Amino acid sequence: MDLLKGFETNWAKQKFAGPTQKTLVAVSGGIDSMVLAHLFLKAGLPFGIAHCNFQLRGDESDKDEVLVREWAFANNIPFHHTRFETKQKMDEWKKGVQETARMLRYEWFGEVCEEYKYSYIATAHHANDNAETLLMHLFKGTGMAGLHGIPVKNDRVIRPLLFASRREIEAYVSANDIKYREDASNATDNYLRNEVRHHILPVVEKVFPEGIRHLRDSIERFAEAEIIYRKAIDAERKKLVEQRGKDIYIPVLKLQKAEALQTICYELFTPYGFTAAQLPSIISLLMAESGHWVGSATHKVIRNRDFLIITDATPHATDIVQVEGVPCEISTEHGTFHFTIEDKPAAIPVAENTAMIDASLLSFPLTLRKWKTGDYFYPLGMGMKKKKVSKYFIDQKVPLHVKEKVWVLESGRRIVWICGMRLDERFKVKDKTQQVIKIVFNQA
Repeated sequence: MDLLKGFETNWAKQKFAGPTQKTLVAVSGGIDSMVLAHLFLKAGLPFGIAHCNFQLRGDESDKDEVLVREWAFANNIPFHHTRFETKQKMDEWKKGVQETARMLRYEWFGEVCEEYKYSYIATAHHANDNAETLLMHLFKGTGMAGLHGIPVKNDRVIRPLLFASRREIEAYVSANDIKYREDASNATDNYLRNEVRHHILPVVEKVFPEGIRHLRDSIERFAEAEIIYRKAIDAERKKLVEQRGKDIYIPVLKLQKAEALQTICYELFTPYGFTAAQLPSIISLLMAESGHWVGSATHKVIRNRDFLIITDATPHATDIVQVEGVPCEISTEHGTFHFTIEDKPAAIPVAENTAMIDASLLSFPLTLRKWKTGDYFYPLGMGMKKKKVSKYFIDQKVPLHVKEKVWVLESGRRIVWICGMRLDERFKVKDKTQQVIKIVFNQA
């Protein structure tokens, strides 16, 4: 295949950019990105080059930069470059080298685009990269989204080389005598992608000589099939999902009757950090008793009588807040508390989210905190009958996912209010009360 002709045909087919829109081409100095830059040049497209020096390979990184700069200057192409303290950022962000480098470069690409008016960012991913991605997704377990591989377009990032195989790129390099740099890390098996590239794809190509091309064509069909699939999933999601605040409620009976239960559950739960391997456990909740749950790194799905409830399980650092005085407003991850002081009203409002407290009985600072095992109070309306908060929750049939979000207000180490639920008898407004502290809890 004539790679330049194929590039121009693919560019027109995908409608990547208008004739006057500039593209920022990411060029590392490796074979793929140098070919991409050469194709942009030969096709007469308006573009500039962006090169990142991550300073991970010493002199080798500097030689990459020299090659790309000299090529850009020789061909009168705008050249943008930067250097990153990558190892320092890895330590600061607690992330691996690949993720750190990706975050650094795309943030910088965005800045260059804004400053120099580039409409798109082009990367040199090709058909072999796409085949590797598809195989890794399949081996690790994936839904429909994993079958389309690397997207041709993703916001302003475009990948105009996805139509071309590695062999076609190598042939183009030989025919056009294109200089490039070889990253020694590409020859190692330190990364999963390299293992697939070095040990699996060669076997595929040996057994199926046209395997890469067939995978490329299949990926295109999968991408089109996904459009139809997404419409069907969206229709099911509308029937099954109910948003209540930050929580997701899914009716058990409706989900039990769903066709393609595994697929529906995959699409409903994986956006919240659940894996394909956890699906059997999640599906088993449909037959479980209330209170059973399955957790991901960020969420829990809890069986609660008639529903499966997806709720946030991320730990929060600020679970204790001091209230120094009123009026004031305090925000937490579960809602906002509004504190005011006023004369005793003629009528005390009855609302779960509002507490009216005898101001003379409170000692500042007050404490807002999450409830804990061992807490007790004297529920309003029960005289001076002491009750553990945990027992109160059982009596009131408070669901597990709600219990985990309950705050209490304390004065002098005594619970004043189970926030949004019940006031303590000791702090209620009496006939002799002159001023009240009014607290309104607007839950998130």
